[in-house]
Formats: sequence, structure tokens, C-alpha cells
Amino acid sequence: PFEGVAWTPRPPQGTPQGCFACIAKPPALRQASPILSPSSAVYLMESKSCKGGDSLRPAVPCKHFVEKKTMTNPTTVIEIYPDTTEVNDYYLWSIFNFVYLNFCCLGFIALAYSLKVRDKKLLNDLNGAVEDAKTARLFNITSSALATFCIILIFIFLRYPLTDY
Repeated sequence: PFEGVAWTPRPPQGTPQGCFACIAKPPALRQASPILSPSSAVYLMESKSCKGGDSLRPAVPCKHFVEKKTMTNPTTVIEIYPDTTEVNDYYLWSIFNFVYLNFCCLGFIALAYSLKVRDKKLLNDLNGAVEDAKTARLFNITSSALATFCIILIFIFLRYPLTDY
């Protein structure tokens, strides 16, 4: 009467126990022993009315849960040193202001501070490099603005000479 009968696992009932790595893998099926007779196999097969856990396989706790319980939370400290290459030295802007827009020698002063920024970056003096970079930027802005304002005034006076007023 039991010829061709095969044990098929039924889907787990309730919430699965264990981690995703254990749940995703189907449980290993036990092969029926050839020593068993068909009449003794009735005792090993579970009945359809059984609502509980699987009687053929003992409940084995997830090995990943055991590992998680024994692991400690290690603390990693990462020291981040400021990168001195990110400090802008405004060197090209200073050279342009020194050559073309050197209003009251402000372009020369900006160039001097830009060179100081490069020297302090080589010495890994980040705070000094940042301060000198701010000063070089200030002198570059001032030199560019005043020289541009003077150039605009010159073009206005060339277009409309004072003799017309």
C-alpha cells in the first residue's frame, strides 16, 4: 500500500526561526533507511492532523544566532587628519592680479600671501595656511574689484570726455 509514497516537506508554519541564511536553505531531507519495512515507515511519517513542529527533525537553533550572541561590538576609531592639499592658495589669481590688475600693489601683496600658503602647506601648518589663504583671497578680491572699477571709469571718461559737461 505504500509503494511510490515519498515524504515531501510541508511549508513551515508561523514565523520561521533563524536568520535569512538558515531560512533560505531548505532543510536536508533524510533518506529512508532500506532496513525499514513499509509497515514501520507508518510510524516515521507524520499524520496530516499534526499541527505542531516537524516530528522527524529536531529543532536545531540557528548557528548564526549563537554567533551573534557571543560576538561583542568592537569599536573602531578612525583618526582623520585634515588634508593640506585642499587649502586653496589662489596662486594663479594672484599672478594675474600682479601682472594685469596690480592696483596700489594689492596684487603683489596677494601674491606674497599665496606663496606663504604654499610654504605652510609644505610644513603641514594647516591653521596658518588657511589664515593666509583667506588673506590672499581678500587681497585678490580687493585688487580685482578696484582695478575693474578703475577700468570701467576710464572707459566712461573716454566715451564721454569732461569737456561735454
